[in-house]
Amino acid sequence: MIFITTLIFLLATAFIIAYISVWNKKRPTPEKEKEELKKVFELELLKSQVEVQERLMQNIAGDLHDNIGPLLSLTSITLSSIAAENPHQEKIQTAGELTISAIRELRRLSKKVSSQERMKKSLGQAISFELEWLEKDAAFKIQFQDNTTYSNKEYADKELILFRLFQEILSNIIKHAQATVITIILDQVPGLLSLNVKDNGKGFIPEDKMKNGAGMGLFNIGKRAQMMEGTLAITSNPGAGTEIVVSIPYL
Repeated sequence: MIFITTLIFLLATAFIIAYISVWNKKRPTPEKEKEELKKVFELELLKSQVEVQERLMQNIAGDLHDNIGPLLSLTSITLSSIAAENPHQEKIQTAGELTISAIRELRRLSKKVSSQERMKKSLGQAISFELEWLEKDAAFKIQFQDNTTYSNKEYADKELILFRLFQEILSNIIKHAQATVITIILDQVPGLLSLNVKDNGKGFIPEDKMKNGAGMGLFNIGKRAQMMEGTLAITSNPGAGTEIVVSIPYL
């Protein structure tokens, strides 16, 4: 009996020691916990920045719709009410037509900057809506392929951040790339959502951009992707265009 009791005691003690050892191995180290907390903080900070930007855009959209829109409408009415026998009637009519066109474009711009309008759409639809403006410019040929099949509301914040990254990438192409063709592919596979933006512009050497400080835009895009536990891949060479791929976890 004493032997059996002692054996049970030793086995129980060994089990407890083994359990504590395994638990300690699985338990995150203070450094790992600190790193995870930092990632959470940076992501929340990024979300806050995007929310502030969205509120600003919403205010701009409201001002365009509520203030400037009515003023242009009143201008159009005033121009159309001028007597037909006015010697400058042709110029007045032209001014009226231009005002009507300005009102139409103002409404489109108001929808473009409105987060409420954009959030009604999927990420692919939001990108397509954004590209409608660029397609008006004959200097660019746009190719967009949306391979997404579903949208997860739990990832709405990440989709919005990815959309902002797309806007930044597109802006950089327009300003610096001297491109004529822009290809955008939005891909979705189990566990991953990726945005591929490629242009036929003048290209550059990514390492040199980062070294001389001219690549802060690319650095910020990479930092934001990293905050979302994603990745940024840049392929570019002088005279051979640029390809940028941002991929983020997505279930």
